[in-house]
Amino acid sequence: MSLLSITAEDGATGPVLTIVGDLDHDTAPQLRAVLPSVVVRPGGRLVLDLGAMPFCDSSGISALIAAHNHAHAAGGDIALAAVPANTLRILRIVGLDQVFAIHPDLATATRTG
Repeated sequence: MSLLSITAEDGATGPVLTIVGDLDHDTAPQLRAVLPSVVVRPGGRLVLDLGAMPFCDSSGISALIAAHNHAHAAGGDIALAAVPANTLRILRIVGLDQVFAIHPDLATATRTG
């Protein structure tokens, strides 16, 4: 079983979740379980920092979509920061690079204005 750590903090644009470890079949439920406690304000942005996420399978992609839906249901948006190359490739193949705002790093993803 792979290990996953999710930490939450407040950023300039809204909540930031830092995901460390594999986001896969075993761990994706952890991200889904955290989402109801993440407050995204209307007009705010939920940022997922994926810089320390070495692996993401289809269950992980599904959890990212759940985060997207959570943010949009609250009237906010979502951004992915520091997406690893292998995950970015998958997002592009399935067209999710058109759904998620993708930023090279956390600072860019949380920039206001």
